[in-house]
Amino acid sequence: MNIHDSQTVPLIRDLAHGQTQTLRAALQKTAPALPLTPARGDFDLNPTMRPAEPRALRPAAVLMPIIAGTTPRVLFTERSRHLTNHAGQVSFPGGKAEAADISLVQTALRETHEETGIDPAFVTVEGFLDTYETGSGYVILPVVGVLRDGFALRPGAAEVERIFEVPLAFLLDTANRVHGQAEWQGQQRSYYEYHYAGHRIWGATAAMVVNFAERFGQ
Repeated sequence: MNIHDSQTVPLIRDLAHGQTQTLRAALQKTAPALPLTPARGDFDLNPTMRPAEPRALRPAAVLMPIIAGTTPRVLFTERSRHLTNHAGQVSFPGGKAEAADISLVQTALRETHEETGIDPAFVTVEGFLDTYETGSGYVILPVVGVLRDGFALRPGAAEVERIFEVPLAFLLDTANRVHGQAEWQGQQRSYYEYHYAGHRIWGATAAMVVNFAERFGQ
């Protein structure tokens, strides 16, 4: 379905005017309690790769940062290429929960501040997407937040190579959603991906974008 024929148009229109009612109405209102139970995950497209036995999953959280305005955008980070794990990959800012975090919302905001320099005071949490299980053993809570005017970006040099934005309308248009495949642990793994301005958004991050889009009929 093309975005111009869908109910996503009210979302884009409202965010263009700084209004978030349409956004909030489509999201989960409250964060699930710990321990998290995954509702989605890497195994949705790869059911034969699902572990036979239940796993102890480590909690984590990411922020899907939305910038309202004339052209609503979503902010992503690209991980530094010198990192041992996931070097060069695109993701939402976030990471694993720490003992000092009082909630997974705090985890998402703390990690976002560390990775992008965005102060939590400039983030309004609007709701939550479905919890997501990764093949690497994490269960992630995606937190959706709108950034207020005045925030400043300062990429965390240790982890983040660059920060970039993608128009929300691009991500909501199913014509831009691709099914990719690659070999992982000797098997063919399927995943979602998006390509924008030389950036490749794929894997868990792309799946969270799909989850978001589906809430608006995409």
